[in-house]
Amino acid sequence: MQAKITRRKALRVGAAAAALPLVHIRTAGAAGKLTCALWDHWVPGGNDAMRKVVAAWADKNKVDVQVDFLTAIGNKINITMAAEAQAKTGHDIYAFDMWTVHEFADSLVSVDDLMKTFISKYGKIGRAYEYLGKANGSWKAIPVAWGSAPLTPCARMSMFKKYANVDLQAWFPAHPSTPEASKDWTYDTQLKIAEACAKAGYPFGFGCGQTTDSNQTWGSMFGGFGADLVDEAGNITVDSDNVKEAMEYAQRMVPFLPNDTVSYDDASNNRALISGKSAMIYNPPSAWAVAKRDAPQIAEDCWTFPNPRGPKGRMVPMRPYFFGIWSFAQNQSAAKELLAYLGSREQMEALTTAVSGYDIPPYLSMSDFKIWEEVEPPKGVVYNYPIRPWHDAEYYVTGWSGPPEIGVLAWNRGLIPTMVSKLVAGQTIKQATDWAKDELEGFRR
Repeated sequence: MQAKITRRKALRVGAAAAALPLVHIRTAGAAGKLTCALWDHWVPGGNDAMRKVVAAWADKNKVDVQVDFLTAIGNKINITMAAEAQAKTGHDIYAFDMWTVHEFADSLVSVDDLMKTFISKYGKIGRAYEYLGKANGSWKAIPVAWGSAPLTPCARMSMFKKYANVDLQAWFPAHPSTPEASKDWTYDTQLKIAEACAKAGYPFGFGCGQTTDSNQTWGSMFGGFGADLVDEAGNITVDSDNVKEAMEYAQRMVPFLPNDTVSYDDASNNRALISGKSAMIYNPPSAWAVAKRDAPQIAEDCWTFPNPRGPKGRMVPMRPYFFGIWSFAQNQSAAKELLAYLGSREQMEALTTAVSGYDIPPYLSMSDFKIWEEVEPPKGVVYNYPIRPWHDAEYYVTGWSGPPEIGVLAWNRGLIPTMVSKLVAGQTIKQATDWAKDELEGFRR
């Protein structure tokens, strides 16, 4: 018999689970006032742009709005989030990422009405957002561009050309194209290019540690093979043929990775690209942006594009952000009105433009913002950063095949990249999958 897994039980070992200290929290106050806790954007100008957008709405609607930007450094935003949920007092609107919507779903107001309007206006939303933004069939927060970033490949064009005879700009030009142009960009092709670049001394900067980037990189590869570790009911499927195929692929890939791949943290791949030691990494444009400042000759040689295609499709790893309303919020009506405003195309484009296209909106119909055409050097470097209709791709969340309460545990444990790290250490595929099976069985107890 499978033990029942409750959200609270799962989150005892979740991202911001037990024994979090309370912090001083100021209540929102009387009607006519609104407080928001948002992620402190790392891109210069991002916070100022949000202040400007919110101030315009506040002035028009005669609402006194306070916006607090909370950093992810030291986990301040999640610690404060947990404290507010426990104290049942704090901000009206809060920014949530990845698994935190599910973690605090019982304390969030339904936003089904807003999402019905958005989807009617902007088109169907991807499975990644539904998986993380809905609990018990109801939307608990709205997906937004603010902070949302896929970890797509970013490669050195000259290295791909010199060592593998691949023209990245032909596969993914900085203008509308067709799926036919990139049909050769598959996982088999990635393996061949990785081998050629590694032999030349420029391995792909893929880490196998228990980190966000490692989860995203290997999780999306497993997704491309349909290598689900559990199914929708929470049944363990790690012994499937698809998982075996993904592990066989990983076994062929690991000889071409950096010697320190197992000890990679989330900054290691950035450093590998910026220092000129890596031919490709999976990352948002953050590494390219630093290279633009510190190593412009490297930035000028970079190109961003979607993941390779696997047997089950082209899966692009995404880390979405959401804005939600606490059930104890003092001004829920004004909070919904502000979210309706922030969730519009006009405001998402203004905010995305302010951060040089780093943020990706949740709707495919918004993949045509002009900013991605304008960013340089080289011009068009991030044109293919958002999924375009001809990419024939979808945003992917590592672990989405199973219930979120299992997905979050697999994520926090770094289950998939750890399986790969065991191959690096010389273990067999069977040893690695047996370990994963034991871990999954422990999650269900």
